Amino acid sequence: MTRTDTPITGTEPHGSRRDLYAVAATALLVLAAVVIGRHIERTRHTLHVGWPPLYADWLPHVGPGTPAALATAAAVVAYGPSLAARLRWPALLAASWATATAWILSLALIDGWHRGVARRLTTKYEYLQVIDRFHDIPATLRDYTRHILIDSPDHWPPHTAGHPPAAPLTFVLLDRIGLGGGGWAGMWCVVVGATACMAVLSTLRALASEDLARRAAPFLVLAPAAVWMGASADAYFTAVAAWAVALLALAVSGRHVGWAAGSGLLFGLACYLSYGLTLFAVIGAAVLFLGRRRVRERPALLALLAAGLAVIPTAFTLTGFDWWEGYRLLVTRYYQGAGGVRPYGYWVWANLACTAVIAGPATVAGLRRTIGRLRPRSLHRSLPPHARLALLTCSALAALLLADLSGMSKAETERIWLPFTMWLLAGAAFLPRPRAWLLAQAVLALAVNHVLLTGW
Repeated sequence: MTRTDTPITGTEPHGSRRDLYAVAATALLVLAAVVIGRHIERTRHTLHVGWPPLYADWLPHVGPGTPAALATAAAVVAYGPSLAARLRWPALLAASWATATAWILSLALIDGWHRGVARRLTTKYEYLQVIDRFHDIPATLRDYTRHILIDSPDHWPPHTAGHPPAAPLTFVLLDRIGLGGGGWAGMWCVVVGATACMAVLSTLRALASEDLARRAAPFLVLAPAAVWMGASADAYFTAVAAWAVALLALAVSGRHVGWAAGSGLLFGLACYLSYGLTLFAVIGAAVLFLGRRRVRERPALLALLAAGLAVIPTAFTLTGFDWWEGYRLLVTRYYQGAGGVRPYGYWVWANLACTAVIAGPATVAGLRRTIGRLRPRSLHRSLPPHARLALLTCSALAALLLADLSGMSKAETERIWLPFTMWLLAGAAFLPRPRAWLLAQAVLALAVNHVLLTGW
């Protein structure tokens, strides 16, 4: 019997039936978002998405990535759980990254190399449109906030205006080292983004248990979210934020305390890649809570975390970029554009339907089981592994809900919320019969990618 076939601690009677009820209820939520969204867009034209609630257009198609995507999905469904149980840990991490890369890239290539990878980051909304404006990087950073508002001279394209300068600066630096153009930028996002699963696995092993991490591995690899990680800068953001959490987990779990400095550095970078990633403080706080004994024993850990966290903000502040001013102007710019038209009353719940699509039915069922394993009265005691995993997953869910309620994420959350979704996927570790759930994940991803042409 393989490790992933063993009974899960605390298995519920009739749990599988309740899992299906949760999935069915979520499917009704998605259906309602589609039906109501199409009515709103047809009558009021206020959603600004082609196929509500997703930023996509109806376009059934196949492409050069179709055979590879089918083969990758079949291999993970058939062999993923058993290999995850047997492989040595370093080999499991490497295999997870390689398979996630193949899955993301093959899904992207269903739309073809040009449309699915090379052109994604070169459209009028994207970062590569501003490469030439960074010929003098310090001067551009000093002047960055003056081009955020839509009525300002030479205003930035939407994605550059909507993010701190570390996001476009990444692609400027790639261009400077000879990796210019949409192809290199797209592959950077795919290859780096695929490492996020390694970071989540490392965190689970450090803070929960290796067994739970191994159970989660196939679900982290074969996520429907991969449809939107192909050539999306948000995949790169996802990896940076995930590794910030992973390094902090290594620091508080008894590994070298110096990992805290690296964690702080990446947390700082994440905040200068996307304003919304400041909400990862919720997940970071959960990690510190789980490692509170280590934090008390080694106060230098917090000092190193703070020191690392100060590096990126200090560097950008000294060059003249004011993060707070940038965010204040972004809020104004957001309401100058589609954000000011899109109805909050629809998106506050339709965003959750988008999340259900990118997370998949296995994550919905896993979250149902996860929430049941976290009891507030037990938080003052030493938590068992399953409760530790539940706390991590619920902290990501809490951060996502805060983003939703803020009103600053109306639509396109299938892309914007990728960093949070990676942690929700981990809850699938609690599911019995993983192959059936992996098949459901794969079918959803393949169906979405073959019938819709996704945006960005």
